Amino acid sequence: MRAVPERLVCGVDEAGRGPIAGPVFAAAVLLDPLQPILGLRDSKQLSAARRESLARSIQGAALAWAVASASVEEIDRLNILQASLLAMRRAVERLAIAPQEAWVDGNRCPALECAVRAVVGGDRSVPQISAASILAKTARDAEMLRLHAQYPCYGLDRHKGYPTPEHLALLARHGASAVHRRTFAPVREILGA
Repeated sequence: MRAVPERLVCGVDEAGRGPIAGPVFAAAVLLDPLQPILGLRDSKQLSAARRESLARSIQGAALAWAVASASVEEIDRLNILQASLLAMRRAVERLAIAPQEAWVDGNRCPALECAVRAVVGGDRSVPQISAASILAKTARDAEMLRLHAQYPCYGLDRHKGYPTPEHLALLARHGASAVHRRTFAPVREILGA
């Protein structure tokens, strides 16, 4: 049985605010101070292979971790910021151990039952948030690979839904799919045409 640290602080981060397709994901992580994980940093600074390796380490060593998402429909209904905050709240609520405090990457916080603090640049400086960043990114990338199998003509496996020139060209050629965010300008323009 693991010893529980005196102050339970979870890190929280999201992945997928910028894409024009697919859900937004968030993760919450309570690290075990007795099992430090080397190499934690912002997921965007890591190769895909390193992220996957660290994700496995986090899942094996953390006191608790959870991943959640908000759907494309929720993004279009609420807006991307509110959907991101919703995914974060869902992730924290799914933790097997309730945190006393949550440290959230960025400058906005979800409404939580525990104390919550925004940490600008936290994914680069706070190990718990870096761990959450990695889990959110790997979970979202896995979902985009799954969606690519359903909608192969958009290249979701390569750009993960971000508005790259390739993605925008394919969107113009094939029109919007069910996983494209209709309130995002490039998709809205295609639908308007």
